[in-house]
Amino acid sequence: MNAAAVMDPHPTVLKPTDKISTAARFIMENRYRNLPVVDDEGCYLGVFGVNCLLKLVLPKPVLMEKGLKNISFIHESLEDLHNRFREIEDQDISVCMNTDIATVRPDTPLLETLLLLHDTRTSIPVLEPGSCKLLGMISYWDVGKHILSA
Repeated sequence: MNAAAVMDPHPTVLKPTDKISTAARFIMENRYRNLPVVDDEGCYLGVFGVNCLLKLVLPKPVLMEKGLKNISFIHESLEDLHNRFREIEDQDISVCMNTDIATVRPDTPLLETLLLLHDTRTSIPVLEPGSCKLLGMISYWDVGKHILSA
């Protein structure tokens, strides 16, 4: 068996110019961890997901490379986080797109794919061999569904 056996061949995709508010809506309504980002030709560019959303609403000093380690003195409310989200919601998702996600091919062995899913703890893009074309995505949900229905 291989990766193609457990992939979703019709994932929801984003364009790099989609707005953060649009991506957030898809992510929250469908409980996605991340969504693939493709160009107009379907070429995979990266992912945008919940970690990007968290990064965008956290206070900047806690995210700096040599930033604050003890943040117990910072008191943020949900309203503060919401206001920070409102400041960035009309920006393109490309400002926080992750381009460093491992990918697989449809013929990647299933166990290798599952180990990658386990190790990376994120959905995995499936790309056409020798190309950047996105063929599908593999998530924990996809794998679980196939295992339970086997």
